[in-house]
Amino acid sequence: MAPPAAESVDHDEIYGEDGSIRQDYLTGVGAAIADRDVLYLREHVTRLHESELGDLLEAINASQRQALVALLGDDFDFASLTEVDEAIRLEIIESLPNARIAEALGDLDSDDAVYILEDLDEEDQREILAALPFTERVRLRRSLDYPEDTAGRRMQTEFVAVPPFWTVGQTIDYMRDEENLPDSFSQIFVIDPTFKLLGAVDLDRILRTKRQTRIEDVMDETRYRIDAEMDQEEAAQLFEQYDLLSAAVVDENERLVGVLTIDDVVDVIHEEADEDIKRLGGVGDEELSDNILSTVRSRFSWLLINLATAILASAVISMFDATIEQMVALAVLMPIVASMGGNAGTQTMTVTVRALATRDIDIYNAGRIIRREAAVGLINGLLFAAIIGVVAGLWFASPGLGGIIAAAMVVNMLAAALAGILLPLLLDKVGADPAIASAVFVTTVTDVVGFFAFLGLAGWWLSFA
Repeated sequence: MAPPAAESVDHDEIYGEDGSIRQDYLTGVGAAIADRDVLYLREHVTRLHESELGDLLEAINASQRQALVALLGDDFDFASLTEVDEAIRLEIIESLPNARIAEALGDLDSDDAVYILEDLDEEDQREILAALPFTERVRLRRSLDYPEDTAGRRMQTEFVAVPPFWTVGQTIDYMRDEENLPDSFSQIFVIDPTFKLLGAVDLDRILRTKRQTRIEDVMDETRYRIDAEMDQEEAAQLFEQYDLLSAAVVDENERLVGVLTIDDVVDVIHEEADEDIKRLGGVGDEELSDNILSTVRSRFSWLLINLATAILASAVISMFDATIEQMVALAVLMPIVASMGGNAGTQTMTVTVRALATRDIDIYNAGRIIRREAAVGLINGLLFAAIIGVVAGLWFASPGLGGIIAAAMVVNMLAAALAGILLPLLLDKVGADPAIASAVFVTTVTDVVGFFAFLGLAGWWLSFA
């Protein structure tokens, strides 16, 4: 990591009013890269915060990125690689020798180093880890051994831990004299000789306590310790529920192995929300920096499933081809019923999937929420039935047709509401990810029910006409 700059770049120098990087700043950096003007880059780039440098890396093209990293050399802040898309991060890392990567990772916090290492193949990981000092290598290896998307992968292995019999004065002197402390921390953990976690003391309490007081007399029991194999989303929910700034991470033997901090949890919350939104749209883990082939591959499977469900809906329509031949107006009106049901189902499904992700819906309140959504679907169905019934009746001068589409609208809006909540709950119950699978099934239900209700009622009505 680059040494701290004496003066940071002003935000307005980099970003425009819309929050994107200013074009004149990009032009200046691009020209400096083309001219190999290292002095300009050191003045205007090395002073950037890691997140600002990440934005810059995403804004310039691939050849400029690699040239910028090469020109900055040891002044390039590798922490910025945690702020960019995976494709860009791998592109930069793969352009550098492993020895250079190992040297840079040695200056990063362990959580940032793991974030970069976890995307590399095992051979590169081994070579980079082998080049690190023993202690750092063991710490990073331990984090990488935990499953992906767990607290163990997200934790920082640098922390301050002291025995319970130390005094506050000893602890303060230790923090003043010890060089290998985390850059920032808000808690001091208390451990026994086997590293088993006993408690924690907030720094502000340390500063307000007399030097001769023993640590065990001022420590608090760590009620919100996090298991290293806990899913990172569950850990983030603990931080949200209890307003935590940091939390101890322990292994299966209750031994302290790391600390999870709020800055990492904010990243987790952002990633999980981003992931849910993408999955609802059927685009998986797609990034803006992905190439055309990988983007096509990411979207193809769900588009194929959508094609299958569209064929199913068409098969329902084909069952009523004779009915449609008798009254062309049915072909004009039937997309309205399916479209309204699809939108209503998507609204309910979005709320339900998000509630499942945040654990706001459970076995105790599910019944009440299902009844609420059914009532909302029924009421909206009646309201829109009245509107479309009048419109269709006047449009085609047929009150009977208006009544048919009104009845179909009520049926499909109610079905959409029930499908939007019951299908995600069912998928979650069987262990499937509702964010991925709900959309296609809800759309299928609303299309099939909408077409069947409208055309079936129309066929029944025409049989008496």
